[in-house]
Amino acid sequence: MAWALALLCCAASASAQGVLERVAAGGALVIAHRESSVPFSYIHDGKPVGYAVDLCLRIADAVRSKTGMKNMPVRFLQVTPANRVEAVKEGRADLECGSTTNNAARRQDVEFTIPHFITGARLLVPASSPVARMEDLQGKKLVSTKGTTPLKAAEQANKGHLMGIQILEAPDHEAAVEMVEKGQADAFVMDDVLLYGLAASRPDPKALKVVGRFLTTEPLAIMLPKNDPEFKKLADDEMRQLITSRQINAIYDKWFMQPIPPNNRPLNLPVSYLLRDFWKYPTDKVPF
Repeated sequence: MAWALALLCCAASASAQGVLERVAAGGALVIAHRESSVPFSYIHDGKPVGYAVDLCLRIADAVRSKTGMKNMPVRFLQVTPANRVEAVKEGRADLECGSTTNNAARRQDVEFTIPHFITGARLLVPASSPVARMEDLQGKKLVSTKGTTPLKAAEQANKGHLMGIQILEAPDHEAAVEMVEKGQADAFVMDDVLLYGLAASRPDPKALKVVGRFLTTEPLAIMLPKNDPEFKKLADDEMRQLITSRQINAIYDKWFMQPIPPNNRPLNLPVSYLLRDFWKYPTDKVPF
């Protein structure tokens, strides 16, 4: 009985150990990434790349400096929209570097650092489609990615306004775009910046277009574990330093204004007025 209690105590102690404490003891920093969230976090040539990945690597450098572990290893863990929150909540990842919205529901389980992007959900449709807004989808098929806020927003709008839209779930963004291309769905609702990135990566980007008003306002931020204030302060301080020093502008331009892989086409999306205003007083507090 005594040994069982001892094991339980050890397990509880390990689970309570903060990220910085674990790294200082020789542990790796685990960064969760996405497969196809262009340009935030995606796979190219077999490794994770993107705007959010670059920001997470800067936070990783701050962790090395803080702990004195210059040779700290970084391990990458691929996650999906459906399991990304659980990966951080359960301690399998220390940072989730993707395109995740900081909202009240998720803040019950995880923390967020200062937003690196502000966007909203719109529609991706074939270039020849007459659909210009969500109301035009009455009696048609709308797809979104499982476990995302745009999916929930579309379901609420469909129910609230009795639009009669058939809403479909895709396992990831890539699959959703393919459903639109194959005619299995009439539109894909997702954060507009992701839609532009996905369209730019297709063999024929001009075959798709982004339309409609914003259904949501989405502050995208890096997810962090809950109840680890020391690690959160380090992440917040590093993000604030990147923003106030304007170093983040060069990272932003690299992924939104310059040609990016895999097709070496630029998205041509300058910093929005919403994000520019938010960065004047960078904070992790968002009104959503």
